[in-house]
Amino acid sequence: MQTTRRQFIQQLGMTSAAFALSTAFSLDAFSKVKVSLPRSAPELQGMDSAGILAFLEAIAQSKHEFHSLMIVRHGQVVAEGWWAPYRADLRHTMYSMSKSFTSTAVGLAVAEGKLKTSDLVVSFFSEELPSQVSDHLAALTIKDLLTMSVGHAVDPTGQGIRNEENWVKMFLALPIVHKPGSTFLYNSMATYMCSAIVQKVTGQKLIDYLKPRLFEPLGIEGADWEEDFKGINTGGWGLRVRTEDLAKFGQLYLQKGVWNGKQIIPKAWVEEATSFHIQQPSPAKPTRPKEDNDWLQGYGYQFWRCRHNAYRGDGAYGQYTIVMPDQDAVIAITSETPDMQGILDLVWTHLLPAMKSQPLPANTASARLLKRNMSTLALSAPKGKVLRANAAEVSGQSFRIEPNPHNIESVSLSYREGDTYQWVMNDAQGTHKIICGLGKWAFGETDIPRPNLVPSQKIRGEKIAKIAASGVWNDPQTFEITIRYYESPHRDYVICYFEDDKIRVSFDTSINRMSGTKDKREPIEGRRVV
Repeated sequence: MQTTRRQFIQQLGMTSAAFALSTAFSLDAFSKVKVSLPRSAPELQGMDSAGILAFLEAIAQSKHEFHSLMIVRHGQVVAEGWWAPYRADLRHTMYSMSKSFTSTAVGLAVAEGKLKTSDLVVSFFSEELPSQVSDHLAALTIKDLLTMSVGHAVDPTGQGIRNEENWVKMFLALPIVHKPGSTFLYNSMATYMCSAIVQKVTGQKLIDYLKPRLFEPLGIEGADWEEDFKGINTGGWGLRVRTEDLAKFGQLYLQKGVWNGKQIIPKAWVEEATSFHIQQPSPAKPTRPKEDNDWLQGYGYQFWRCRHNAYRGDGAYGQYTIVMPDQDAVIAITSETPDMQGILDLVWTHLLPAMKSQPLPANTASARLLKRNMSTLALSAPKGKVLRANAAEVSGQSFRIEPNPHNIESVSLSYREGDTYQWVMNDAQGTHKIICGLGKWAFGETDIPRPNLVPSQKIRGEKIAKIAASGVWNDPQTFEITIRYYESPHRDYVICYFEDDKIRVSFDTSINRMSGTKDKREPIEGRRVV
């Protein structure tokens, strides 16, 4: 559900003084964002404000949850917005959008003479090779990794490889069924291998190698990237950057690798990486014609070809950098959606026809409305059916939990002033607290592991996550807490059911709810401590 930013602030229950303080803080936070792309009115860059407004309206009417949007035309940002609590100064989990950055690192290493795309993968890892090297493994090249044509029968990323101590060794031990380079199969571990090779030949982690060559020239600050046990960046996922960083990255590719008059990435690499190299196989039961499917337009070096002669980097649940050479445009999007094709459909339906070949006459009314709408975007807190129900009976009561696989020992829910609740959970790792607003967002941090498409407690990364939490009484006995991790696409849900002196707590995630699957975590049960 979407609401305006003013309504969003009102949901926090702020006084006018607090609202003024919040506004000042927000503006101060925004002012610290390093801005590298110039801003312009849409019509000056030949883009119709009314078309962007139609796009926003289509988003509001869809099932897509957008977190941010930035539209760049002729090198100028013509529209930008963040759905609160997401903000311009915050990083966002990019999932497989990370792959395009990994590809860029390979291109830079090629330009520096440290490797060639024709190099054999086995040549970099003599100590990790299996005892018997198959002909297919012996023939595997870096280009095969880049084009997702390793030859595996299934994507190894979801087969427990993340819990292995040595990912390189595990990858090299997997059987390669098809001749490398012959068959497309989406393979995030192939991208990880690109990261491992870059680290091997440069002596630097991927993120450190990219910092002076890509991040610093583009003004990308504060990026981080997940690692495996060996300290190798995951490559195929795990990067977090800001929305404008995506826009700048896309603009760099649109400009054939030139930034501020300097060739940051070789033009030849940009063209090679974004060109058609391999065709994705058509599904057995296609839902639309191939010419209307943005996942069947061909694949480059960790870039997808799109309809309308565009190309993109993308990540799970709707993290996009869409580059449109024919329109001289870049669109950066972060979101959470189960239908990534649906977002692209909205882009082609509304934004593409809004891009004209010449500057347009000023449209003051539409431009003013667009500016207002883009600055008041927000995701509303869940609304319950009952307020403060059962609060007195359960508030502050501790419930001892029966033995369980999560090692949770006790929980409590306490009502606090200002219509907030404190949820406390004690487990083997310690005490975890979450403050949630009653039908409104309350902001804080948590060390509870956040939901992730690629889950592994063993991957090193940030342990404290920024959250906005809200609680509602769905009925007099059921209190549901929504925990929004607003530097990621996802949410957690904690559902507490109270009956007499007993409690039952179940868990869920937005990932589950989008896919219609049940959470794998077993519910916990307990009794009130007398």
